[in-house]
Amino acid sequence: MEQKVKTIINGILNQLGVQVENIDIRNSEENPVFAIKTPESAKLIGNRGETLHALSHIVKRTVLHAHPHEEYRFSIDVNGYQQKRVDELKQKAKMLAERARTFRHDVELPPMNAYERMVVHSVISEDSELSTLSEGEGKYRRVIIKYTPRESLDVE
Repeated sequence: MEQKVKTIINGILNQLGVQVENIDIRNSEENPVFAIKTPESAKLIGNRGETLHALSHIVKRTVLHAHPHEEYRFSIDVNGYQQKRVDELKQKAKMLAERARTFRHDVELPPMNAYERMVVHSVISEDSELSTLSEGEGKYRRVIIKYTPRESLDVE
């Protein structure tokens, strides 16, 4: 399946006229990552990753259309942008979690896409004093880190 996805990505990038040096397949913790290396990364990443998100959506829909009975999860990265964004998001979530714990108050993050919210939820899930919830609709949906004191968690 990986070769099929790689072929689909190559085809779409050729149609867009984007020069590609190579596409590596990295196995991450959950799903394979198709890492595109290109000198034209700005064309594929776009403003705040919106073009990369759209490219991922198109490739996933194309794969689903070609193989409707197979569920295959993967992600696409361009010149390490996605990985860098995830690392920055994890750091930001940890910093805001510390703020919520220190000030014993809920902290609201700015709106983000579903994948980014999932990253924040997973980082905060490791902390017993904090929980998360998503609020809002569409592109305004955001994560709220909720402070939950330990005393209220203990049941006697």
